[in-house]
Amino acid sequence: MVTDDNIIKGKAWGHGLATIAADGTMLDAWYPNPQLGAAPKTDALWVVPKEFDALAGFDKRRNVTVQVVHTEVDLEQPVTSTADAYLRLQLLSHLIITPNSINLEGLLPNLPIVAFTSAGPLAIEELDTLRPHLQRAGITIHAIDKFPRLLDYVTPKKVRIADASRVRLGAHVAPGTTVMHEGFINFNAGTLGTAMVEGRISQGVIVGEGSDIGGGASIMGTLSGGGRERVRIGERALLGANSGVGISIGDDSVVEAGLYITAGTKVTIIDDQPERSVKAVDLSGLPNLLFRRNSVTGRVEVLPRSGVGVTLNSSLQNL
Repeated sequence: MVTDDNIIKGKAWGHGLATIAADGTMLDAWYPNPQLGAAPKTDALWVVPKEFDALAGFDKRRNVTVQVVHTEVDLEQPVTSTADAYLRLQLLSHLIITPNSINLEGLLPNLPIVAFTSAGPLAIEELDTLRPHLQRAGITIHAIDKFPRLLDYVTPKKVRIADASRVRLGAHVAPGTTVMHEGFINFNAGTLGTAMVEGRISQGVIVGEGSDIGGGASIMGTLSGGGRERVRIGERALLGANSGVGISIGDDSVVEAGLYITAGTKVTIIDDQPERSVKAVDLSGLPNLLFRRNSVTGRVEVLPRSGVGVTLNSSLQNL
């Protein structure tokens, strides 16, 4: 759960390069060095990177203008503009803030749907007209979406990302993380340390140090079914291949391959006391548990387990 103790209060700011469509719509904004705190008080203190001058100007290929912007936002208030939205997403992807630590109300309405290309974004309304010119210039279209790829804006340190299209801007990808080809990390979600991601980390989900999200595994986010539960995967936890969870999984815990656990799933506790049945949400976040399905009865069971959880293969990270 997000509490007042881990909500970041105050402002953030950054110099950026914004892409402006012919009708004046801001399509995106890139902030290479966003900062927490109040922005400089005078224009003289806004020291713009020298390379911005060379990058700004009109791009005939996409019929857009790239211009320098100075943006300051109040992180406690809702998102108010496209520049504001992009600055908050890049604070997350630069690891300056962690998921669920700032106000993202209003984010989606302030992100326009655009055509993201290998040369940058362009207005979707102009795509059909510009397509022949783009093709002749060797420019490809890789998405029509509100969110771009993280790697088009931020280079995370000491990570592996096998398929750039599977990690959205706004993902928090900590050093030591490996995201394999079928892994996915949404915005306002991600890892806090070394992790193996071969499954889906949905919006609002945080994965702890040393955990393994197995191939095809899925973690429910706050966008699924209008839910508000903040799901967290603890340290050294394992979600087996094709498993899924809608509750938090504690440190050193394992979810068996193919088992999907939602908050309302009836779980039978197997320990040194008489068997009893509880809802899975009652076990949310508890450490040292093994969730499995009994292959004979079909019921979902949970057993205590001792020792540490999974140990990731350090050679896979190769850091």
